[in-house]
Amino acid sequence: MASNERTRGSSPIWWLVLLAAAGTFALTMGTRQTMGFFLSPINTATGLGLGSISLAFAFGQLWWGLTQPFAGAFADRVGAGRVLLLGVSLVALGTFLTPFMTSTLGLILAVGILAAGGAGMAGPSVLMAASSRLIPPERRGLATGVVNAGGSFGQFLMAPLAAALTASLGWVGAMQSLALIVLLALPAAWVLRGGPVSGHQSMSPAALPAREALGKALRHPGYLMLSAGFFVCGFHVAFLATHLPGVVAACGLPAPVGAWALGVIGLFNIVGSLAMGWAVGRWRMKSLLSLVYAARGLAVLVFLLSPKTEAVLLVFAAVMGLTFLSTVPPTVGLVGKFFGVGNLAMLFGAVMFAHQIGGFLGAWLGGKVFDATGSYDWVWYIDIVLAAGAALVHLPIKESAPARQAQPA
Repeated sequence: MASNERTRGSSPIWWLVLLAAAGTFALTMGTRQTMGFFLSPINTATGLGLGSISLAFAFGQLWWGLTQPFAGAFADRVGAGRVLLLGVSLVALGTFLTPFMTSTLGLILAVGILAAGGAGMAGPSVLMAASSRLIPPERRGLATGVVNAGGSFGQFLMAPLAAALTASLGWVGAMQSLALIVLLALPAAWVLRGGPVSGHQSMSPAALPAREALGKALRHPGYLMLSAGFFVCGFHVAFLATHLPGVVAACGLPAPVGAWALGVIGLFNIVGSLAMGWAVGRWRMKSLLSLVYAARGLAVLVFLLSPKTEAVLLVFAAVMGLTFLSTVPPTVGLVGKFFGVGNLAMLFGAVMFAHQIGGFLGAWLGGKVFDATGSYDWVWYIDIVLAAGAALVHLPIKESAPARQAQPA
């Protein structure tokens, strides 16, 4: 009876942890993903040109990834609360200051360093590691899926909100309103403030010094294979997010179809993230990752061979949405399996940086290939080859079969 009472007493805390982590990711990721919506107004106001403004946004892609291993290492040592507090505040500050910037350097500071860096500090590596420390081990797979879905929901929610605020307040008022809305995530820093050790991972290896932990990881073949696969994931995701509207135009379809396709990706990404969070506790995570990458490559191949109609494009967007960020829960899970949760935030942050390098190349190469050939076909071919390589590279990873959880009496 006492055991049952303790379980019931801990249940609200478990859900509060998930709500805090997923809500924070929704607000920071959603705000960050709406920045492209303001690219044209910023260009009109500053006259800098899209190339100069895009440089600030591209720098933000890399900086978001680079901050995560360092933020993760700090969170591993002192707990996630202080890191999240600083990260959320920087996202709000950078977003609020952006309308005042009239030079490329100023935009790099506001968008590329403050806002993107803050989003990295309050990003998936810190949030998922904090959640993994504060909930029972058997629920961690589902938890990473829920947190990941929170980012997708924020992306889906904040874009129409930004459009509505722009229509009523103008683009400057809209950006500054979004900056204030991000501050709603500050209470989550208190909920997720737990330190590097909790009762749920007493059997996990103790946290190592950051340099020692990273050196150990870089000598681990499975970790390197996992990073290579996540590099491919970043290439896929950034290419689609950046160039899908251009793909729609190249297919001769109306421009609104591109917006619908991006919305479909966001919606189905929520489904894929939750489904993968459920699956990681039941099947080998390396096999799930191979399946996801193989499905992406097959979907791209079918899309290339199909007539380019609105229905085909939306179905393609739905399939890609299911696989869009569903790689995150098993990737986090494998890092935790390899090294425990003591250094999880920093080590997953390093994998996320590999993801962002791939993302930078996917976004940049898409534009370069289209300028050179007038088509995206060669990027799709590269996409298929990379997907096949990622599907194969996960197979040699040594992973034990998931333990079957006994049902509680």
